[in-house]
Amino acid sequence: METNGSKPATDYDCLFDQIQKLVLCHSPSGMETEVDRTIIEQFQALNIDTWQDRSGNVIAKIPGQSDRAIAITAHKDEIGMIVKSIDADGCLQVRRLGGSFPWVYGEGVVDILGDQEVISGILSFGSCHVSHESPQKSQQIDTPLIWEDAWVETKSSLEELAALGVRPGTRVVIGKHRKQPFRLKDYIASYTLDNKASVAILLSLASKLAQPPVDIYLVASAKEEVGAIGALYFTQNQTLDALIALEICPLADEYPIESGIAPVLLSQDNYGVYDEFLNAEIRTAASKAGIPLQLAVIDGFGSDASIAMKFGHVSRGACLSFPTQNTHGYEIAHLGAIANCIEILATYCMTV
Repeated sequence: METNGSKPATDYDCLFDQIQKLVLCHSPSGMETEVDRTIIEQFQALNIDTWQDRSGNVIAKIPGQSDRAIAITAHKDEIGMIVKSIDADGCLQVRRLGGSFPWVYGEGVVDILGDQEVISGILSFGSCHVSHESPQKSQQIDTPLIWEDAWVETKSSLEELAALGVRPGTRVVIGKHRKQPFRLKDYIASYTLDNKASVAILLSLASKLAQPPVDIYLVASAKEEVGAIGALYFTQNQTLDALIALEICPLADEYPIESGIAPVLLSQDNYGVYDEFLNAEIRTAASKAGIPLQLAVIDGFGSDASIAMKFGHVSRGACLSFPTQNTHGYEIAHLGAIANCIEILATYCMTV
């Protein structure tokens, strides 16, 4: 079942291309340099004042006509794996980085981000043609696959890995060729739409705003998947009237959310309630823009805004999101919902 509505003004092909460019930039939490370069270049191409702070956030400021300020964040880091140890035969023992699960990725190519060079390995779970004498047998019939059961084959010696800068703490992500987005009619399917699609919203929004009533900070936030570290640093050092986080919103039977072009505005998540008055302002902006909006309360979720509110860094927070299937996996979202987030926020920023 899908929500209906008119097609947004944003061109789906251009939006797909923008998201694709960002998805193909690796950015595991704390190792986000590759995507940083792309984001900075695109903000600067719009002649917007842009910088990177000590926490790794990429910030673009659009000056307003008063001393008030709001921020819109979209985290640029992605989930993945982190090397815990290296076996004598060169196999990597990996653990989750953010909310990743081995069964979501499946066996296949992963990219290992060594200090000196990026190399490929194979995320492996072991052979299936086995008896009860092998641990893989229980995974076939009665136990879930966990990171302790998986490893990454490198076929490299310890000396070779050391020369490449592969060590405990090295980040590992899904292989770049496996991250290539797929177009399914007006939907985009890809790993790491969480939250590269939201960064694409920020970049598109930057091109639409000129002389807003208040200062607008567009923040591609760092290390969100491991605790919203970048957003907490930014909000600790910048006084804001409001913070709006851009996010994916999980599609699941327990939530009254439909797939399609209608974005979702959250009222509550695991970290607490969002500001009802700010949400009312966003609902008004959506109405002015003629865009349908869904409302939800969800679990197992947090955003830059809810976490910053919980720690007292901002008094008003909201989370605008787009419905997404297979969150933290091979995600699927309607390009119209992503485009409509742009239009809602453009309307909001010019009337706040």
